[in-house]
Amino acid sequence: MAGRPWVLILGASSGFGAASARAFARAGYDVAGVHLDRRNAQPAIDALVADVQASGAEIRLYNVNAADDERRAEVVAALAGLEIRVLLHSLAFGSLVPFVPRPDSGKARGVTRKQLEMTLDVMAHSLVYWTQDLVAAGLLGRGGRVYAMTSSGSRIAWAGYGPVSAAKACLESHVRQLAMELGPRGITVNAVLAGVTRTAALEKIPGAEELAATALRRNPQGRLTLPEDVASCLVKLAEADTYWLNGGVLHVDGGEDVSG
Repeated sequence: MAGRPWVLILGASSGFGAASARAFARAGYDVAGVHLDRRNAQPAIDALVADVQASGAEIRLYNVNAADDERRAEVVAALAGLEIRVLLHSLAFGSLVPFVPRPDSGKARGVTRKQLEMTLDVMAHSLVYWTQDLVAAGLLGRGGRVYAMTSSGSRIAWAGYGPVSAAKACLESHVRQLAMELGPRGITVNAVLAGVTRTAALEKIPGAEELAATALRRNPQGRLTLPEDVASCLVKLAEADTYWLNGGVLHVDGGEDVSG
């Protein structure tokens, strides 16, 4: 393989994914991105493409369901011959409903089997399937970096966050297992736990404003985490001399998590 390295971002059109696409492009990477958006998101996608190209990078975007086996196979085939140096899993699509509804909610039951299984499949299991396919195709090899976005919800219960919380806990387990299995290949795998960040995904969480206000009070830096904060750290973490950092949950939050 020759030429510029590539970053493959799952969830590339907004939030951490879009910020990372811009940051990696500025750092000398070409960008491949998978996203699932309707037509009204096109202006934001056009802006992302323009920014990446202005950095001198190539960008290839695939508007498909990242959790669909056939679509995944198509994207992997389309990337044949490239060097995927970094895989970033930043998929934020899941059910935000309680396991058991409140007595005063008027609802007979909470999350369904389909909702729970879909949430874990998209937000956790898909990391395994993408990694498997990229390694099998020879696209992700020695020196490769895999990062998966997690949250403090992996260990803290929030109202209505149960399915996503389970997915994040499962995601961190997958990270540990992949780190162990891919270590002999020279590929590292880590989870990245960002501080509370105002993204489209946050706004969908019940009690989002309370979460943001609490995080703002706790953060010793006096502000919430920005997607660009995380993207900058990811670029640095992908450098060659971070090869011994493997299997962990890396906090990128300005100290929010350690401040009570």
